[in-house]
Amino acid sequence: MPTITLYGGAGMIGGNKILLEDPQADRDSRLFFDFGTTFKTRDLYFEEYLNPRPGAGLLDMLEMDLLPPLEGLYRPDLVSSGEVWERCRGRPGYREIDSVDGVLVSHAHVDHTGYISFLKEETPIYASALTAFIAKAMQDSSMADFEKEVCYLNPRAPAAEGESAYLRTARESYRQRPFRFMDVPALGTKAKEYWESSPRKRKEIVTAPFEIAPDRVGRLPVRYFPVDHSVYGAGAWAVETSAGWVVYSGDLRWHGSAAEDTKRFIHEAALLKPRLLLCEGTRIPKDYEVSEAELENHTERDVFDRALRLVRAERGLVIADFGPRNIERLETFLGIARETRRKLVILAKDAFLLEMMGLVSPSVPGPSNSDDMLIYKDLRYRVEPWEEGLREQSGSRLLSARQVRDSPGDYILCFSFWDAKNLIDINVQGGLYVYSSSEAYTEEQEMDFERLRNWLGHFGMRSVGLPYAKRQSISALPEDEQGLHASGHANANDIMDFVREINPRTVVPIHTENPGYFLEHLKDTDVEVAIRDYGGSLTFG
Repeated sequence: MPTITLYGGAGMIGGNKILLEDPQADRDSRLFFDFGTTFKTRDLYFEEYLNPRPGAGLLDMLEMDLLPPLEGLYRPDLVSSGEVWERCRGRPGYREIDSVDGVLVSHAHVDHTGYISFLKEETPIYASALTAFIAKAMQDSSMADFEKEVCYLNPRAPAAEGESAYLRTARESYRQRPFRFMDVPALGTKAKEYWESSPRKRKEIVTAPFEIAPDRVGRLPVRYFPVDHSVYGAGAWAVETSAGWVVYSGDLRWHGSAAEDTKRFIHEAALLKPRLLLCEGTRIPKDYEVSEAELENHTERDVFDRALRLVRAERGLVIADFGPRNIERLETFLGIARETRRKLVILAKDAFLLEMMGLVSPSVPGPSNSDDMLIYKDLRYRVEPWEEGLREQSGSRLLSARQVRDSPGDYILCFSFWDAKNLIDINVQGGLYVYSSSEAYTEEQEMDFERLRNWLGHFGMRSVGLPYAKRQSISALPEDEQGLHASGHANANDIMDFVREINPRTVVPIHTENPGYFLEHLKDTDVEVAIRDYGGSLTFG
């Protein structure tokens, strides 16, 4: 009988790594739903200046429980010695897995994709083309980091005797992972050229063959469904096992611009009469009392209308702070820029991401197809290869700090806390900082908010939408500062309606800190609620 095992997303938000196994007469089928970074566990031990050691390979990751102890699943070049697995073999959850048929990726957020970096290079990755191109653009434009080798890997080799690390970077080509694109009939010439390009001029990439829209993973029939989420290219999955269909929600909502996609998925998933549903519950509160504010779904139109009023009233500089891959929010502020006769100014990384997304989705706005979008030319010690090409192509679309300083009322800058240092170069007093993202979920994020307020105070900027106190919900802000963010997730009531409409025999809550909420609010249905902790399995027939 089939079995699912939760190696992430159990009793916590993010880090989804869900193993589905279905024994067959002559060959077992085995796949993962997502393989993301478990930030909650990572943050227990590591932070900005204390990170897992690349030279230690998998040792730090396994020792600190950032990866499940599944011997045979991971890259052999990251195992420095036999001692690594010797230390793991007595741990709860340890087992040997020689291979999996693939990883079914829901979307490009790192808590769903990040630790693909450590899987064997031959492991097939199934995703939408947009998800794949977002992941590659993010990897290309990041500093070399062995936790970010999602689309291609940088091989390691044993260090020489006497060196201070177990492993070193090998003098070999990058090696591309085999991706399977689920939502496009073919890649265009420019898209194919980019997908097969190396991020470094002096180092080649060994490309892997890819397929378009396969209908099976291993022996199991699969279906991919586009859904509405805060990152483009998001999807849900259904897999037909020997016991019936297993449906995986990924992260989803239906109050954004792609709401009809989610509604279509719900309808089609219900027709499958699923044996089991793996369902997210991000916005389910930690306790059972749900406030009206927590049940409110602000739409992107709400964000546009409320932010537009604030920007219209501001004569000086405006900064918009939102998630780096929330392109729908970027389009919202692009529309506001047009309405207020300003230019939307983005960072080079964002411009690069938009241009690469545009190769597979031409409707995505970018500097090359929008007259109202400019690229901020920030101060750099070194310009990386990906940015060199972007700067060469952009020409007059590059905007300097002096140009912003000379006419601050002409621009909306897309900055976050991490870009606050650019205010030193711009050096203007006053203006408006529009915080259009989620509240802080950790103490570290609260400290970042405090630092951000210090930066804004130094330059005399007024903020709206930014929580004032620790653990303050955005819903507790003054009325005129609410509605500046539309969540990427369905609220608690919507999720319960979602489960009822799909009507599986069993639902397994994931991506939530309160799985018991499902038990309480589905007790009037015939749906069985199966709660599993980290490493817990469920066999179903």
